[in-house]
Amino acid sequence: MNRGYMSSFADDLDGMIDLKVSLGYAESTFLDRSRQFDLFCAKNYPAADLITEALAMSWLRMDAGTANGVIHSRAAFLRGLARYQNAVGKAAYILPDAYISGKRTFIPYLLSDDELSALFSKIDSYVCRRNPFQKYLFQAYFRLTYTCGLRPGEGRQLKSANVDLKTGEIRILNTKWHKSRTVVMSEDMLALAREYAAMRDAAYPDDDYFFPTGHNRPFTAQKMQKRFRTFFAQTKPDVPEDMLPDVRVYDLRHRFATTVLNRWLDQKYDLGSRLPYLQTYMGHRELASTAYYIHLLPEHLVKNAGIDWDGMNKILPRCELWEE
Repeated sequence: MNRGYMSSFADDLDGMIDLKVSLGYAESTFLDRSRQFDLFCAKNYPAADLITEALAMSWLRMDAGTANGVIHSRAAFLRGLARYQNAVGKAAYILPDAYISGKRTFIPYLLSDDELSALFSKIDSYVCRRNPFQKYLFQAYFRLTYTCGLRPGEGRQLKSANVDLKTGEIRILNTKWHKSRTVVMSEDMLALAREYAAMRDAAYPDDDYFFPTGHNRPFTAQKMQKRFRTFFAQTKPDVPEDMLPDVRVYDLRHRFATTVLNRWLDQKYDLGSRLPYLQTYMGHRELASTAYYIHLLPEHLVKNAGIDWDGMNKILPRCELWEE
């Protein structure tokens, strides 16, 4: 598949992603970073078609003041591409393990009711004079991510053809691990989606995506992440930026899951027997990923819930929650 690359790495970038997809990974996990690398090489190393130490170092430090997490992400991507080049017979330079060994594990930030309300208030008051439609796009995107428990990439890549505004059904196709599933919007979310879709169709009639950029391709994860952090920061104007929690769009999905579990606790359901329903709805491959959310609940809510913690702990080490 040709993904429109411009550099001399085009064939290897396509080949690496095709291989990853064949192994069950989502294309979106690698696509944004591969496009950034392609643009970087097309501009700075137009003749290069092999990863060298000089090219690798230049890619890692191309922006002054880049956060460590971004550098680790670039390094991990570049190591994967270099390994692919070596596997197909090219002597590419592979970054040492030290460049990714410091990557930290993300800890979910569970927004409180007040924080969630303040966040959506800031989103609702957003003004973009250059493109007034963006306010409504952000309103719909972030609410849909939260109310339907979507992975951020599932919302960004959602196409209008897969949203049924009559029934409220959303078809999530070929997402992580090549799984597909159907989720259903709440009545309030469906009403908002209908209003949003009417404006979307008028503003971007030729764009396939439910959340259009105007170029018939989805928003990047970086764009939505930056906007989400900005909205969150605006809810805490008295907190210095370096003291703010490290929030991510994915935290809306975490909040969805824990909200469902809290409701089941209130209704006196046995969480162990209900988890497979949540697993299916959220598109987890293993029950372990769903069971993890029980550990994010306040202890006083679950200590008397009759949960088989020994059984839960046996499956938890296998869970993988944090990918797009």
